[in-house]
Amino acid sequence: MTDVSIHSVSEALGKINDPQSGKDIISGGAVQGLTVKDGRVGFAIQTSREQAETMETVRSLAEKTVRTIKGVTAVTAVLTAHSDTPAEPSRAKSLGRHGTPPPPKPKSLPGVAAVIAVASGKGGVGKSTIAANLAVALAKKGKRVGLMDADIYGPSVPIFLGLQGQKPKLSAEEKIIPLEAHGVKTLSMGFMVGDGQAVIWRGPMIIGALQQMFADTDWGELDVLIVDMPPGTGDAHLTLVQTVNIAGAVIAATPQEVALADVRRGVHMFNKASVPILGVIENMAGFIHPATGERIDIFGTGGAKRTASELDVPFLGEIPLDPTLREASDKGIPPASDPDTVIGKIFADLADKVMEKVQNG
Repeated sequence: MTDVSIHSVSEALGKINDPQSGKDIISGGAVQGLTVKDGRVGFAIQTSREQAETMETVRSLAEKTVRTIKGVTAVTAVLTAHSDTPAEPSRAKSLGRHGTPPPPKPKSLPGVAAVIAVASGKGGVGKSTIAANLAVALAKKGKRVGLMDADIYGPSVPIFLGLQGQKPKLSAEEKIIPLEAHGVKTLSMGFMVGDGQAVIWRGPMIIGALQQMFADTDWGELDVLIVDMPPGTGDAHLTLVQTVNIAGAVIAATPQEVALADVRRGVHMFNKASVPILGVIENMAGFIHPATGERIDIFGTGGAKRTASELDVPFLGEIPLDPTLREASDKGIPPASDPDTVIGKIFADLADKVMEKVQNG
């Protein structure tokens, strides 16, 4: 494979004019967060809300231009639109508080019956493990399932599904075709940036990437699209609820109090956005000693269930701290792919409960 350098990409982009500044998009500073790894190129083009429609043409041209570079195998170019200019008095009545535009109305994704967010108030609670295995468990039950890895900073779904090093292709309509494994159609930023490469993007760039992952992906017909959210309650979450209609959110937690405080914040955030809470799942709920069979509650016990009760949201169940879950995940073989195992049965049960909540509204 021919090596692709940041210099060669910058040189190509330097031939594209920025109608806002009159300069090319490189010297004018419009290109942000340029990354190049193993032939995969990613970058954002910064603009204003007012010029977003015009700059979409520039974004499309930039993406096509980079694809012509020898050795480039994939390009992710996103538009980041924001405005620091105050609202005009004549527009004040159409704007929200403090002169800011009202939030956009979320839309349904064509062909997708239900979108489910899997979120956590903090990192390290196994949210991505739950999202990936929940998707696989639903696929084992005959559902048409998609999995969007929206955890921009820590995309781990390619590892869990055994898709490391693979790259999605484009359809004739220039839509991203998700990769498929274990019956699940999957898209992840991890396919674009490569293993171990840091994604150092500001808020607007993350928003643009998420919006493009929704708008420019050919998911086909799906019964459910699982979205693995970044940890926390920031811009990515707001973008999700303002971009697409969410059927509900699943909150991942561990038993200890520090994690449960973040569960409360996550539940409150989705409540404010009028997104139904499908339930709370407690991960790392207890370790069964392989020699004695004794249960050891390393992180405490029952915390997520108590918190769900306090917040008046469903408690969906527990996932034990099981070495086989970690080993299978590292090998790219999600335990949910075998519903006859202990962990597989747990995820199959969780999948039933989640879909029951979605269908009952």
